[in-house]
Amino acid sequence: MPEAARHSHSAGRQPVLFLPHGGGPCFFMDWPDTWDAMAAYLRGVRDTLPQKPDAILVVSGHWETGVPTVTSGAHPSLIYDYYGFPPHTYQLDYAAPGSPQLAQTVQHLLAEAGIAAEQDPHRGFDHGVFIPFMLAFEKADIPVVELSLQQDMDPAQHLRIGQALAPLRDQNILIVGTGLTYHNLRHFMTGDPRSNDAARQFDTWLTQAITQPETQRNQALVQWESAPAARICHPSEDHLLPLMVVAGAAGTDLGVRTYSDTVMGKALSGFTFGG
Repeated sequence: MPEAARHSHSAGRQPVLFLPHGGGPCFFMDWPDTWDAMAAYLRGVRDTLPQKPDAILVVSGHWETGVPTVTSGAHPSLIYDYYGFPPHTYQLDYAAPGSPQLAQTVQHLLAEAGIAAEQDPHRGFDHGVFIPFMLAFEKADIPVVELSLQQDMDPAQHLRIGQALAPLRDQNILIVGTGLTYHNLRHFMTGDPRSNDAARQFDTWLTQAITQPETQRNQALVQWESAPAARICHPSEDHLLPLMVVAGAAGTDLGVRTYSDTVMGKALSGFTFGG
């Protein structure tokens, strides 16, 4: 390939992102200062992309199935899967279209990698999608397809899923994982200094793992349970596994921590690969 053409091709390649999605509808409530830095980070995400994506494939920590499943409806609804919040938070709207074509492509790429996948034309977007996207992609003018996590929670399998989907990046498709690098809800609200220390230890380990070259990064992620305070920070790994998918899709692109904050005493991070 000529040098100019190769450069042009790489310039159009989308990065992959791991975004923090906050807690419930947190950005749309009166919680002074708590979520301001995260909200500002999410609002700035679109400006970091090389160009407007043709579509977004997102993996949230809030949908688990037996096999990888993609939303394939043309006009997905919203799933208000949070509880006990003010009435106005159940009226939030995010009318991004779906993309049956992208859903088909995702299923095909996974099949080529030997991974059986399904489509769900009725599934809507959970709050792990529409809450952060209302800030990051607020115009709702980019088609969105959501991909489920696998119920077996196997980190290596989620890396493989991401690897299979990496070709989408060269088709101007943005791959996004949303979750939280710390997700122990019981500790989140207590302010226990021990849990704050645990969050810092795990966040430090995770950042070091993500910023290593691909082979070392993936080895570390597969063995994440052996990290300092891993199970204190993630009693269930559902909010960490979207990071495995995007790390798989990153290939040889190095990870960079693009968001770092302390929320209610807990260290939190966001990452970009190939930005």
